[in-house]
Amino acid sequence: MRYELYYWPGMQGRGEFVRLALEAAAADYRDVARLTGRGNGIDAMLRMMDAGGRAPFAPPFLKAGNLLIAQVANILQFLGPRLGIGPKGEVGRLWAHQLQLTVTDFVAEIHDSHHPISSSMYYEEQKRESRDRSRHFLGDRLPKYLGYFESTIENNAGGRGYIVGRGMSYVDLSMFQLVAGLRYAFPKTMARRKRNFPRLMALHDKVAASPNVAAYLASERRIPFNEDGVFRHYPELEG
Repeated sequence: MRYELYYWPGMQGRGEFVRLALEAAAADYRDVARLTGRGNGIDAMLRMMDAGGRAPFAPPFLKAGNLLIAQVANILQFLGPRLGIGPKGEVGRLWAHQLQLTVTDFVAEIHDSHHPISSSMYYEEQKRESRDRSRHFLGDRLPKYLGYFESTIENNAGGRGYIVGRGMSYVDLSMFQLVAGLRYAFPKTMARRKRNFPRLMALHDKVAASPNVAAYLASERRIPFNEDGVFRHYPELEG
């Protein structure tokens, strides 16, 4: 099956969690909204969102045959067993989905560290509030989330350093993206705290070194981190 991924071009954002899964599994897919010329991908994406019925609220969403699936955790739960990067049994699938939903919560809090009032406002319009929000986020919420994922890896008996099962899953790919993004957004904090989360740091490196992911990271398909996505580097937010 050839998959079609719909997301905003020019940023990693939430779409990157899906893109990493497709790349790691060497899936046949098109990153539709990054296409240019006739049949512009952005226009196609917006038309699908305005189609009514079961149209998605917002990207990312994935077209797989006749299916149109939105929400990152929902997409990854669908792709995982089909691409060999997720549990096939019900218990494992529910556990992986639960972890991915926790990732979704974490991503929302990361985003709100630089947009605490409204996504429709520019960062410059809420800088003071962002500094306050980031101070609490870095001091409390970030170590709480990372500590949870660290202990989950530790408690995955026989997991070989992975978070779910005995091999790399889509949740491990999301762990990689979280660590990479946080290192970009908050380099001082992550450098200071890395010793507290050795299993997460090792998992990041293991995922990055896997052949398909390494090839993707070295390619032009990997959009660099920038100040348009979830992970943004504003030095003043680290104090």
